[in-house]
Amino acid sequence: MPVIILKSRKGLSIEQKRRITKEFTETLVSTTGVKKEIVTIFFEEKELEDIAKGGRLRCDE
Repeated sequence: MPVIILKSRKGLSIEQKRRITKEFTETLVSTTGVKKEIVTIFFEEKELEDIAKGGRLRCDE
């Protein structure tokens, strides 16, 4: 079962998630030949206070 975990900052719209789901699934199916029914995608959205980069919280940038 192929699993894609997409981690991003909070704020993706449902329409964006639908498009990502469709396009990621199509790419995985066409590249690997797996059936689309077994592709699983998890969206993990975080607040900017939960993400740090370069020694600073993203909310402080």
